Amino acid sequence: MYFTVEEENLICLYHNADHRRTAANLRAVLPDMDKEMAALACQTADKLAAMSDADFAAQRFHFTDE
Repeated sequence: MYFTVEEENLICLYHNADHRRTAANLRAVLPDMDKEMAALACQTADKLAAMSDADFAAQRFHFTDE
């Protein structure tokens, strides 16, 4: 699965033991985000939810400071 740099950065910030918990962490902070960031977080959480456990475990997420 392909993640943008922005999505990977969000994943790194809210990363947890598995893809379901990471997606849940992202969704939990949606009320605290502005509209644009919330849309990105939702999109990222949807991608995470669609992943398998094996795909998430194999994926390496890297925080990129742009």
